[in-house]
Amino acid sequence: MRTERAMPALMALCLAGAATMVSAPGAWAQAPSTGSEPALSSSKGQAYPTKPIRIVVPFPAGGTSDILSRAIGQKLTEEWKQPVIVDNRPGAGANIGAEIVVKSPPDGYTLLAASTIHTINPSLYRKLAYDPVRDFTPITLIAATSQVLAVHPSLPVKTVKELIAYAKKRPGEINYSSAGSGSQPHLTAELFKSRTGINIVHVPYKGAPPAMVDLLAGHVALSFATSPSAVPHVKSGKLRALAVSTAKRISALPDVPTIDESGVPGFEASGANGLVGPAGMPGPIVEKLNAAVVRIVKEPAMSKFLSEQGADPFTTTPAEYAAYIKSEVAKWAKAVKDSGARVD
Repeated sequence: MRTERAMPALMALCLAGAATMVSAPGAWAQAPSTGSEPALSSSKGQAYPTKPIRIVVPFPAGGTSDILSRAIGQKLTEEWKQPVIVDNRPGAGANIGAEIVVKSPPDGYTLLAASTIHTINPSLYRKLAYDPVRDFTPITLIAATSQVLAVHPSLPVKTVKELIAYAKKRPGEINYSSAGSGSQPHLTAELFKSRTGINIVHVPYKGAPPAMVDLLAGHVALSFATSPSAVPHVKSGKLRALAVSTAKRISALPDVPTIDESGVPGFEASGANGLVGPAGMPGPIVEKLNAAVVRIVKEPAMSKFLSEQGADPFTTTPAEYAAYIKSEVAKWAKAVKDSGARVD
């Protein structure tokens, strides 16, 4: 078994000028699974878990965080014989869900499906009710994700170069959807605009699912949609994928080039999804959750499922995830500053 996985470079988007590339730690060593987990007890002497676990997803159902949480939750339910409930709490740029978890007891029964917005929000909001580093207990990353530059079939372009040429002849006439102002799809699109010199109009939505619904309906022309949300619709022919945002092509869409390959040199924007809990969770519970989720993600069937969704399976230790969150907060701070994005 491999004991080390490499994370694709994650980019801090510099929207005022040339792109600034950001890399997560290139390779993080992981201890091989022993096949056993530590015996855990609560203060009452009961083994964890003894009741249902809730994973709060701060977005509507159907988005990347929701898809990954339900897949992991189902496997945990089967293993631990306790229900793992996915609780969708969208709103306020993922802050509603995050605040629910921050205010929950740190007993391992309320967790947060964290995504890239978790590290972007501190720079978007002047007053945030939580600190993404101080107020959460990192458990593990689950997957790295690409974004798919997807267009409605009615848009008469089949390549990135054709899109750029088409948009330059129609400044301000083409709309694109995103999961909300300041979301990674929004910042990625703004980077694309900056790098290519086109003028397309942002239409923010309250989460990725409604943004996708309007793209499918043709109410907007294109979107930089996260791969798990976009891939099924690309494969069904409902959307046309022009390119992916990562440095390398993704296995779910092997024939779709990267934006870099498509004539925008050095372009890269990747995301990541993980699992965190409230600050102060007991170490043994964190260890048990980490061991179980890491093992589930590494199972061939789960890895295959994630890859087919366009998500690259990727796990870490709690300490590695903590370091990653801290570094990403700093990197996205520059991206948001350069973009001028602000929610409040």
